[in-house]
Amino acid sequence: MKRILVTGGAGFIGSHLCERLLEMGNEVVCLDNYFTGSKMNIIHLLKNPYFELIRHDVTMPVYIETDEIYNLACPASPIHYQYNGIKTIKTSVMGAINTLGLAKRTKSKIMQASTSEVYGDPEVHPQNEAYWGNVNPLGPRACYDEGKRCAETLFMNYHDQNKVRIKIARIFNTYGPKMNSNDGRVVSNFIVQALKGENITVYGDGSHTRSFQYIDDLIDGFIKLMATPDSFTGPVNLGNPVEITINDLAGMIIKMTGSKSKIVYLPLPQDDPQQRKPDISLAKKELGWSPKVDAETGLAKTVEYFRSVIK
Repeated sequence: MKRILVTGGAGFIGSHLCERLLEMGNEVVCLDNYFTGSKMNIIHLLKNPYFELIRHDVTMPVYIETDEIYNLACPASPIHYQYNGIKTIKTSVMGAINTLGLAKRTKSKIMQASTSEVYGDPEVHPQNEAYWGNVNPLGPRACYDEGKRCAETLFMNYHDQNKVRIKIARIFNTYGPKMNSNDGRVVSNFIVQALKGENITVYGDGSHTRSFQYIDDLIDGFIKLMATPDSFTGPVNLGNPVEITINDLAGMIIKMTGSKSKIVYLPLPQDDPQQRKPDISLAKKELGWSPKVDAETGLAKTVEYFRSVIK
């Protein structure tokens, strides 16, 4: 049994990770400040004697004993991370410093949840880990994009200087149950709008693409990444390389929900990437990982979840 800290553990991804780690027979400490996380995501775990919940903000140091750390704390949707850009970049940078300091003291292995947003609006397609990215450091998305890029730098510095055992995962668009219904992400937006019979809002002309992975596949990737030898640090892309246009996604969701919703088009936000598709060759080679859940199966489970929570 390992004692594992999950920062951002009450969030969409973090709560699924806490569940999986407990199923694997670990002791789990979930740390969250509930800015975008929700106690409802992990309330069913509170009766488990090996689960502990701490209300805390990672911009402040945390003093506990751990064997492993998953640093997931940071708002990940534009509507939330742009709400307070200063706090967002502090969460990425100070959160990395504080969790790395904890890992250094406790000799814990630590994983940073980075993002495909480090590639910005990419000029290389698909994106592999060697690509340095095309990020506007002064744009409205920079607080998130540059915060995550800086966190990766900090992780490599702690590894090189202090021999901290690190892993860096670059997460591509992920969806599934427990997504926040008002977080502005495209899958949750479309499903909620379709179920309510509202217009489905597409930003731009809908020809831009994304690659969507189901939450279970991502959690599998996390577990496999943590199990790799210490010599492998990453970064490694974790995403589904099946590319889909936003128009096609909207059409799939309308069909699945049986909705009468109409698609309406609004201006594309500044610096919104036109394409996003992971090259997962490295994940296949080093982790033996590739996504297993197809879009139809994953979206059906997600629609079922939102049907149960939307009143």
